[in-house]
Amino acid sequence: MRKLWFPVLLLISLIVGCDRQPKGPVSAGLPVAATEPSPQAVQGTLVFLGDSLTAGLGLTKELAFPALIEARLRAEGRPWKVVNAGISGDTTAGGAARLDWIYKQRVDVLFLCLGANDGLRGIPVAETEKNLRTILDRARREGSRVVLAGIQLPENYGAEYRTSFARIFPRLAKDYRLPLLPFLLEGVAMNPRLNQPDGIHPNVEGTRLVSEQVWRVLEPVLRDFPRAKGPGQTQPQP
Repeated sequence: MRKLWFPVLLLISLIVGCDRQPKGPVSAGLPVAATEPSPQAVQGTLVFLGDSLTAGLGLTKELAFPALIEARLRAEGRPWKVVNAGISGDTTAGGAARLDWIYKQRVDVLFLCLGANDGLRGIPVAETEKNLRTILDRARREGSRVVLAGIQLPENYGAEYRTSFARIFPRLAKDYRLPLLPFLLEGVAMNPRLNQPDGIHPNVEGTRLVSEQVWRVLEPVLRDFPRAKGPGQTQPQP
């Protein structure tokens, strides 16, 4: 019965109900990002391109995982400008369509975590991968470093589709030589204690764990900036 519930909740929460707004603070006691640093002090611009999981659906904006990353950077005296470009319900096609808007500013590091809604809608794997490659190719041309986060689908979507979908992310990481977080919700998905009542979107505690996992993959890239910056980092292998 639990397996039958999961895809239904995913479709409702990530696609249909993606525009609902939080009614108020979910919790207190977590770090809140400090005032954005002055342009003169900014070390670089970090953009999170994603869907409702990035936008922090059901949470106040200060509790979304990109905001927790920003707060951590501020606490360590690292003046990065952090942009949460997560839009609830977004797909890889939507992300690709937003690139001109994203690149109206300089993007030094791009954290890419799109694909969940593609999988939930059953979009062909080849189409999802093509859209992600469009995003990665643009990042390469713009000289952005990229960190890629993978997505996994529930068992109800069929073994063949789930396997083909899951293979997109390590394949892209290999082709473009990218740091990879294999599953954005590792250890959080399907855990009632770590998710909101919809069973899909992380609650405050779950989001804290997501931010820790993101930090482990992202921080080395930020630490190396600008030494390792440049289009060669996203250059596909021959």
